[in-house]
Amino acid sequence: MIAKHPEEAALFVANSKRAHWHDRALWFVREKRDKMAHTVPEWEQLRSTATQIKGYVLTHLDELLVQFTENAEKLGVQVHWAKDAAEHNEIVLSILQKHDVKKLVKSKSMLTEECHLNPFLERHDIEVIDTDLGERIVQLRNESPSHIVLPAIHITKEEVGETFHEHLGTEKGVCDPEYLTEAARQHLREQFLQADAGMTGVNFAIAETGGFVVCTNEGNADLGVSLPSVHIACMGIEKIIPRTEDLGVFLRLLARSATGQPITTYSSHFHGPKDEKSQLHLVLVDNGRSKLLGEEEFRSSLKCIRCGACMNTCPVYRRSGGHSYHNTVPGPIGSILAPAQDAKASASLPHACSLCGSCTDVCPVKIDLHHQLYTWRHKLVLLHLLPAGKRWSMKMTSFLMQRPNLFQWVGYWGRWKLRHLPRFMLYNFLNPWGRQRELPPAPKESFRQQYRKKKS
Repeated sequence: MIAKHPEEAALFVANSKRAHWHDRALWFVREKRDKMAHTVPEWEQLRSTATQIKGYVLTHLDELLVQFTENAEKLGVQVHWAKDAAEHNEIVLSILQKHDVKKLVKSKSMLTEECHLNPFLERHDIEVIDTDLGERIVQLRNESPSHIVLPAIHITKEEVGETFHEHLGTEKGVCDPEYLTEAARQHLREQFLQADAGMTGVNFAIAETGGFVVCTNEGNADLGVSLPSVHIACMGIEKIIPRTEDLGVFLRLLARSATGQPITTYSSHFHGPKDEKSQLHLVLVDNGRSKLLGEEEFRSSLKCIRCGACMNTCPVYRRSGGHSYHNTVPGPIGSILAPAQDAKASASLPHACSLCGSCTDVCPVKIDLHHQLYTWRHKLVLLHLLPAGKRWSMKMTSFLMQRPNLFQWVGYWGRWKLRHLPRFMLYNFLNPWGRQRELPPAPKESFRQQYRKKKS
């Protein structure tokens, strides 16, 4: 499916109330991030250290993966390797079928979303319950997450109330957050008790020890894997860090960048199965990451720690919603990763950017996001994936700007028309740009005319 961001964004913006609410909610989170960063005097030093560590990981990834695997297996972890999403899903299915699992409780994992694991398992008669509150809400609504940290940020509390009334039997018309949260808690407790296996993602895997860390705010990952005897953890190969002492750097950056918290409520460390009767399986997934590692211009995008800060600050994402990207990871970082997977299907995403650089400014691992998006635009031209409308408009602009006299004449008549033509002749269906925008009043004189007057 070819994702056309402008068309999907137009649908989101059509609901003006939701679009403005979504914008304000995410900017509020961005402001919390700034306040929290200012409380840490060594914030920029932490960012520099984090990007250096990740840079080392990307140049020594093969060695670190081997080291991590050896140490993890010494702890009793059963390590599996998956070259792509299909192999990942088959590995998970084989583990679940081997243990006759009928119900799986899963904490939030963007990798499993990337691999479309839920529908795959459901087709094989395995019930999957997402236990993160936001993930559970979108799952009940048969939607995908619209944000990697705040998956239900696009949904109002009234809509949550309607969803819970339909699926959980809560009172109709009640949208009190405390009441709805308690209803979700009781519902999910039943799922935890009935589950045959638990699944988590991985935030950081430590090569030195073979252990890994899962960060949550609700404790659902711990509950999900504490009761069943089978724990499956799924991680992208880039989630490795070299040493235990490196972990503190990333834990200090992650929550502050994501939600403006000092640290996530739960940072759970796993070092092998919980007891002798239990099993811990870890699935290491490539799914295009090795290919991206070989792309010098885009390699540093693999440093991403999935904090979502670039989304919270991006003026395009805030005003168009995550679903308009048609990608597991939306926003600026998603607009880099998606074309790397399928340039044709995601050709519109690098253009969903104002190149303001705000995403680069807030990235905790200093990924040069807006530069990479600009590079993707150039690459799409070389791949002949630039839409005809953009090609012809740029050719016409180039033709015009190479002819100063013609440029001045067009500018004169353009200013005159903007001042004198009736509004309906400027803002109509032929002008999609003007649907959500207003041009400033046109000046009577051009810049050159004003310059000459001041100079004389």
